[in-house]
Amino acid sequence: MSGKTHLSETYKNILVSEIENPKGLKVGLIQLNRPEALNALNNELMTEVVSVLEAFDRDTLTGCTVLTGNAKAFAAGADIKEMAEATSIEMLIRDQFAKWDRIRKLKKPVIAAVSGFALGGGCELAMTCDMIVAAEGAKFGQPEINLGVTPGAGGTQRLTKAIGKAKAMEMILTGKMYSAEEMFSAGLVNKIADNEVYLDEAIELAKEISSKPSIAVQLAKESILKSFDSTIESGLEFERKNFYLLFSTEDKSEGMKAFVEKRKAEWKGK
Repeated sequence: MSGKTHLSETYKNILVSEIENPKGLKVGLIQLNRPEALNALNNELMTEVVSVLEAFDRDTLTGCTVLTGNAKAFAAGADIKEMAEATSIEMLIRDQFAKWDRIRKLKKPVIAAVSGFALGGGCELAMTCDMIVAAEGAKFGQPEINLGVTPGAGGTQRLTKAIGKAKAMEMILTGKMYSAEEMFSAGLVNKIADNEVYLDEAIELAKEISSKPSIAVQLAKESILKSFDSTIESGLEFERKNFYLLFSTEDKSEGMKAFVEKRKAEWKGK
């Protein structure tokens, strides 16, 4: 894996890099960097993560972003010390999950590269991403029930939609941890890789996506996400409009012309 440091000195809780991609747009890389706390997600860390995700999303030279932790933990959960003494009203005023809503509005794909623990808010953060590549030793779980609360950053919703009601009920109501293999079988994880190369595998997937026509990638992501909050009829209508819209892009003309001429397309992102 190669990449150049990009403003990493600016951030307290994350490391940021850009990875060159000879076949297309660059890949952004964000690494959670609170190893002493197993990358627990405090407000300061989430502010930095969302800020950089949005910066990569605005960057016309970046096609996809990978979000990762370290070998021991993607993120072991939210920072309980920030919430232990909070009241309902304090949490409401704090608007704890406003930053998370901004992640869902990103146009470009985000891939979670997960090793070690992805628990509670860490599992929810991975699910907020569009795809998950897991190390074979990764552990997923929603143990909030053991703290007297429930998932609050989308766990009850995204997990249920990803793996179904029965398995989501089991995970959330027992608070148990589950292996990468179990989550792959359940449909939460895209791919399992050896512990030593899981991040490289995630980056290679990001590079492949970044080599595709960027506007089509963004509209395809948008259409897929739309399926989660719409009926089949309205979802099909939304998909169709995006499909028609792409016929106004230069990349559509280039892609179809290259296919007819039996050559490799040269994407412009227009």
